[in-house]
This record gives sequence, C-alpha cells and structure tokens, in this order.
Amino acid sequence: MPNILIAPDFPPEHFGGWHIFNVILQRHCKNQIHLLAPHSAEEQQQMFEQHQVDIIYANPFYAASLIRDKNYLPVVKPVKNPDEMVIATGSSSGMKKITDLKAGMKIAITNNHDVKLIGLRLLEAANLTEKDLKWVEVPSFQAAARTAIHGEVDAAFFVASSFHSLSELTKNQMTVLIESHIRDITHVFLMHPSQQQLLPNIQKTIIDMKNHNSGKKVLNELNMPEGFEELTIDDAEFMIDLMETLLD
Repeated sequence: MPNILIAPDFPPEHFGGWHIFNVILQRHCKNQIHLLAPHSAEEQQQMFEQHQVDIIYANPFYAASLIRDKNYLPVVKPVKNPDEMVIATGSSSGMKKITDLKAGMKIAITNNHDVKLIGLRLLEAANLTEKDLKWVEVPSFQAAARTAIHGEVDAAFFVASSFHSLSELTKNQMTVLIESHIRDITHVFLMHPSQQQLLPNIQKTIIDMKNHNSGKKVLNELNMPEGFEELTIDDAEFMIDLMETLLD
C-alpha cells in the first residue's frame, strides 16, 4: 500500500480536507493509499524514517532536497497558489513597517526552512541578517501568532496562506509588516522513483479533481480552487534554482 505524506504546513482545519482528498485519490486510482499527516517538521522526519514515503506534498525547500538528493519525481503543482510569506507583529508593539525591526529583536519561527529563507531576503530591507536577530522556534503558526500578540517576541514569520487563515480575532490583534510576492515558489507533489509506474494515474487523477463536483469541493476546502497542473522536471529545476538564488 503506497504512503502519501502531506507536509505539516497547513492550518489544522485543513486536515479533514486532506483526508477527503486521499479518499478521492484512492477511489479514482482504484488503489489503497495510506495518508500520513504529521503535525510538525520533526514528526514529518520521523515518518520519513519509519516509512517509505511514496508520494509527498512537500514545501519547496524540502522538495528541492528530495529531487536532488533522493531522485524523487515531479508530479503536480497547484495552479496560482504560490508559497508567499508574511512577517507580522502584535498590534501593541507599535511597529508598522519592516524597517521598524531592529537588531537584537526576537522573531518567532516554525521549522519551515523555505519561510525563513524568504523572510531573510525580506529583512534585507531593514538591513538585518540572520545573526542580527534572536530566533524563537515555535511548533505552529498559531503559536507564532500567540507569542507575537502577547509580546513574547517582536515579530513572527508565517506562510502567507496560514496567516490569512487565522481567525479574524487573532489577525485584528496583529500588524503585517511585509508580505512577499515571489510567485514562483510553491509546494509540490513528488513521487518516490520506486513507484514510477503509478505516476501517470496519480498525476491525471489529481489534475482531474477540478473537473468533478467532489474534487471541486475538497479543492475549495483546501483553498486551491483552481486545482493542480503538471509539474515538469523543467518547472522543478527552475524552482530549485530560484531557491538556491535566495540562499546566495
């Protein structure tokens, strides 16, 4: 039975949607698929060590490593759903823009390397580097919001979609300092090379979800109303090159 792992980068209310997504995938592929839904990057790594992960919906940083180091194969990417990030602070901090951040301040961050990578580039506008700040690791974006609102940190890094999925009560207590607009970095579905024979069917099934009612419903629930499209090796290599440019 193949395993499919969904990266732990989404708000908890999306977990139900991913379960339905997997049910649709099984039904249309006529294949039993075991869903792995870790709640943290640490749990994701544990699952990788305990299982062969046959299919993964990975963040771009992790995807780059899987493609380059483990020969995972590109499958699909979401349509018009890039991974952007937000740097936000608690409203009571008085800060209004990215240049209000100063050396020595505390930043809450989850274990999302791509978010930190983009965030460090955005911090260049404030003439700040990684070593200028104090980093406070938190288990989730909800925890990042709480620490910022309560003044335990000066700001926090978020995946933009997760920030915008926070409750209105939470967002009303926060101020966005900056939001990225890179557009070419996204989570992607990849497949272990040992499962290559399943790739055409899996790829077609995921792409076709937007064409039937049950698929449309779950895609809307996951905030991906336009569904997925083929991820070519050229697409994947372009994204990896962009990630490496951000690292330089």
